[in-house]
Amino acid sequence: MKYVYPAIFTEENEQYLVSIPDLAGCHTFGDSLSEAIEMARDAMAMWLCTAEDRKEEIPPVSMNVKTDGGFVSYIDVDTIEYRRQTDSKAVKKTLSIPSWLNTQAELSGINFSNVLQNALIKELNIR
Repeated sequence: MKYVYPAIFTEENEQYLVSIPDLAGCHTFGDSLSEAIEMARDAMAMWLCTAEDRKEEIPPVSMNVKTDGGFVSYIDVDTIEYRRQTDSKAVKKTLSIPSWLNTQAELSGINFSNVLQNALIKELNIR
């Protein structure tokens, strides 16, 4: 899923502190502005992936965020891409196919895991 949320950036002690007000407890920092943006994207992705996994309601986006000092910038996150980059552990699945198809695939040297992954990516329209 793709999300966009406002982030509040505040410079303090040569670091940028970042708060995502719509995502309770979602805070981070960076030693430079570019690092702070990267860390904000990472913190948001972790927060949102956890909420998705727990089937929790995703908070709506605030459009008029005010700040006392600092500035507000919108940060985008793609949780599907984030999962692809960070969660590559294998998950074992049991499935059933006709015996004749299994025999033919084995004789052809088919990698069942690879075929299933490619089929799921295509079925889910994941790029």
